[in-house]
Amino acid sequence: MLSRENSKNKIRRRVTTMAAALAAIVIMGAIEVAAGQVNIYSYRKEALIKPQLEAFRRATGIRYNLVTGQADALIQRIRREGANSPADILLSADAGRLVRAKTLGILQPIASAALNAAVPARYRDPEGYWFGLGVRARIMFYAVDRVKPSHLSTYEALAAPAWKGRVLIRSSSNIYNQSLLASLIHHHGPAKAEAWAKAMVSNFARRPQGGDTDQIRAVAAGAGDVAIANHYYYARLAASKKSRDQAVAAKVRPFWPNQGGRGAHVNVSGAGVAKSAKNRKEAIRLIEFLASPAAQKIYAAVAHEFPVRSGVALSAPVAALGKFKADALDIEILGGKNADAVRMFDRAGWR
Repeated sequence: MLSRENSKNKIRRRVTTMAAALAAIVIMGAIEVAAGQVNIYSYRKEALIKPQLEAFRRATGIRYNLVTGQADALIQRIRREGANSPADILLSADAGRLVRAKTLGILQPIASAALNAAVPARYRDPEGYWFGLGVRARIMFYAVDRVKPSHLSTYEALAAPAWKGRVLIRSSSNIYNQSLLASLIHHHGPAKAEAWAKAMVSNFARRPQGGDTDQIRAVAAGAGDVAIANHYYYARLAASKKSRDQAVAAKVRPFWPNQGGRGAHVNVSGAGVAKSAKNRKEAIRLIEFLASPAAQKIYAAVAHEFPVRSGVALSAPVAALGKFKADALDIEILGGKNADAVRMFDRAGWR
């Protein structure tokens, strides 16, 4: 009798254990479904965006799927995929591209009090289609052994005859240059902006080639005396542990243009929710997270951009660049004048 009772107790314990295990599985599954996922199309390489995404996953339990590629190619991919696109978020660089994505109808507006509070109005779409997450300045870099800071002043002044054969800058197909010219169109009008572009072509040290880092390296190598590039490319060289990069940073110095006037040209990297988003709620949570103090700190440390949110510490190489006055225009204007800038570059022979 005792043996039979013990056997019944064992069976009860096994049933109870199995029920508990099944309940745990159901609960875990429910949590996973509740947490959800988000699909990201990102211009930024995985090494530069993954730290923020991992922090988001840990904080929310929401899984992410990441597709990286060239920004323009990703925009066209979402456009081709249409309503069937798996994209929930587009991460892209430059207001020109973000405005283009909005114009092409691949983004949807969102209302977020958190994002409106974190992102200054001039760094976001007024209708909520996209939000800036990092700020970049397009400035000058000069050869310390051939140029004195007193020789430099404004973007406009680089078009003077004194700089003939001395200026390094990348192709006009580059969105960063298109937005710089768009800012000049806004501030000076089309005629003066186009005259500047034509004069700059006459001052090229060589035919435009390579990226921003290549322009800075070329100044260090003596191929030209001054380059225009985004600030973080220099910051990466200065932060590098490679002796070759440190040697370049030692031969080149940054210069903040137009400090006596409107200020240096700035732009953003940012994000918008795809029109096709199947995980809209999770997408909004991710963009809000990327604008949070924790994620902005990672942004600054990893990408060497200026945080879009105030009160977040800069990376050491960026802090070393010093304080500067930034152009205060609403950057959506840059996207609106992009087509005009492209046509001007073509007429100027800037290739």
